[in-house]
Amino acid sequence: MGSGKSTVGRHLAGLLRCPFIDSDAEIVARSGADIPWIFDVEGEVGFRRRESAVLQDLAQQPQAVIATGGGAVVSEENRTLMAHSGLVVYLDVSVEQQMKRTGSGEGRPLLQCGDRKETLARLMAERAPLYRALADVIVSGGTGNARKVAKQIQAQLVERDLLP
Repeated sequence: MGSGKSTVGRHLAGLLRCPFIDSDAEIVARSGADIPWIFDVEGEVGFRRRESAVLQDLAQQPQAVIATGGGAVVSEENRTLMAHSGLVVYLDVSVEQQMKRTGSGEGRPLLQCGDRKETLARLMAERAPLYRALADVIVSGGTGNARKVAKQIQAQLVERDLLP
């Protein structure tokens, strides 16, 4: 959350000349409801069920840059899907950077209860090891310059001969 997945993803897709898809935006488009509403009505379990279904469909894309929601990695099914359907890039950011980028937390259901910093730290502790284990490429997303981060990702993909 707040790592720059969507912004960096758009730039990376441009560099790679392929489509960009944001899984959260796709969930909203398919359901006709925003993410806070889905969380309110269906809870996190309902949202994660929708997220997994969307990821199953998006994994069928021939070549695209897909920004997943930050919590997609928690599901073993999603991790397996991501590992077998494409390359995974982890944008590593600090909790302090997340605090700045997520602002008041508005529109982010997981930040609506309790202390935002504690919540972000807890989510980071849970998710970062999963991303690190899954990622083909790990890049610091903390520079604030999305174009630069996208170019770093592209360079690592080329250097490691990971592009088709």
